[in-house]
Amino acid sequence: MQNKCLQLSHKDRKVKGTVHLTGSKSECNRALIIQALSKGLVHIENVSNAADTVTLMNALEAAGHARDKRVTIDIGPAGTAMRFLTSYLNLVPGSFLLTGTQRMQERPIGLLTDALRKLGAQISFSKKHGFPPLEIEGKMTQVTNEIQINGNISSQYISSLLLVAPILPKGLILKIKGELASKPYVSMTLDMMKRAGIHYEWEGSTIRIDPQEYQKIALKIEPDWSAASYWYSIVALSESGEIFLKGLQKNSIQGDSEIADIMAHFGVKSTFQSDGVLLQKTDESSGKTHFDFKKCPDLAQTIVVLATALKRDLSFSGLETLKIKETDRVAALQNEIGKYGAQLIEEGETYYLKTENVLFRKELRFSTYEDHRMAMAFAPLALMGVLIQIEEPDVVEKSYPDFWKDLVSTGFRVNNC
Repeated sequence: MQNKCLQLSHKDRKVKGTVHLTGSKSECNRALIIQALSKGLVHIENVSNAADTVTLMNALEAAGHARDKRVTIDIGPAGTAMRFLTSYLNLVPGSFLLTGTQRMQERPIGLLTDALRKLGAQISFSKKHGFPPLEIEGKMTQVTNEIQINGNISSQYISSLLLVAPILPKGLILKIKGELASKPYVSMTLDMMKRAGIHYEWEGSTIRIDPQEYQKIALKIEPDWSAASYWYSIVALSESGEIFLKGLQKNSIQGDSEIADIMAHFGVKSTFQSDGVLLQKTDESSGKTHFDFKKCPDLAQTIVVLATALKRDLSFSGLETLKIKETDRVAALQNEIGKYGAQLIEEGETYYLKTENVLFRKELRFSTYEDHRMAMAFAPLALMGVLIQIEEPDVVEKSYPDFWKDLVSTGFRVNNC
């Protein structure tokens, strides 16, 4: 039975504890595709328990049993699974209908399907052109190895193509047009492929991968830096905070590890140890007024909400991709921070946060828009002496199923509304 609403509070704004974060969803989903393409040679350690990862595991299993039959694969709200499977299923014997939630059917995928069609894939749209659901005929015959794709829409399109590239008979020469958004995610993909024995060349805007096989190896998944961002926010809003996050390392392949540097500007000190990172509240913050999230857009909601609580007027860039995520995250943020007087004003590709009218009432209720990051970004506001109500709190299962339980372990009160 799903919870419709949770209410959060904190008695004294003092937080302390140790948190074991789940494995990175981003890493694990890449590893699952690599494992499937390696025909089981690749072993995965520290598999994430995120719902999106479980969804992808089930989808790959269903595809593996297709054996030239028609199979419907419903990935629900799992965006990474949709993008990665759009490429992967073209290599599998079978006929597939790849679909998802209503919101998933509103998220564009035409750039990726156009690129795959140029390679020789047989993909059609069962409803609206350029959007899921997709009709995919497996066992594609490759007709070319050179394609172009815009880099400023979604790095997942590029990662999806790269993951299957070594298995293509002609390999792949991928030319990225324009600026590459979320570049660390593409680097993560290539790093994991390299660990699994794949050689690639990346010069300028061109990535070349020749036909080759994934090798036998164990891919160990790091804890999730995206999930860590909410604990940074909690420490920043605490009166005194000390949280130890097990397993996180400074030299991470995850772009969201950038949160450690970003949060230094908000008074959170990161001390890396052999088995994790210690977050500590300090009185040291900076006067930095602009943050660019082009490389780490999943951190934007955390920082925007934190800045409203601290009443810091900031400007942001690199938020363009937020509009095609689980929800239109820009609009969702504007709606919810508006409930306590904050404004996020869009002017071209720059966004200005205005906090002069921020006023926290005794109770605030936030909608989550079927978006896990909305729930977790607003939860730390319970440290402002406010009773926070979060609608549809089970959305956190998408990436961090233990989030509410971990809050309780560090001093938060979490109850049904």
